Amino acid sequence: QVQLVESGGGLVQAGGSLRLSCAASGRTFSSYSMGWFRQAPGKEREFVAAINWRAPSTYYANAVKGRFTISRDDAKTTVYLQMNSLKPEDTAVYYCAATPKLLPLEYDYWGQGTQVTVSS
Repeated sequence: QVQLVESGGGLVQAGGSLRLSCAASGRTFSSYSMGWFRQAPGKEREFVAAINWRAPSTYYANAVKGRFTISRDDAKTTVYLQMNSLKPEDTAVYYCAATPKLLPLEYDYWGQGTQVTVSS
C-alpha cells in the first residue's frame, strides 16, 4: 500500500513557476514508477509526466515538454514536478500516482490532488 500527498499548488501569473511535491509513504518507494496527471474543469484527466524507478527514465506530454521537469528523491520518498513558463491552459487539479511497473502506463495509487491556477 502506498499513500500519496501532493503539495505546492497555488495561484501564479502566466510565465511564472511552481514546484509540486508528492510525498509517498512506504519503504519501497524506490521500486515505484511515479506519474503526474492533471484534470481541468469539464475535461478528462490527462497525463503530464512520469518517471520510472530504473535509470530513471522520464516521459512527458507534448503540451508540457520543455517547460515541466519531473524528478524524484528516493531518500525523501518524494517526486517533484517543476513547472516553468506556466500558461493559463495549465490550470487544473494536479494528481500524482504510483505504480510498481517499470513502464508507467497504468497506476495503482493516487493522491488527492493539488490545485494549480494560472492567471493571464
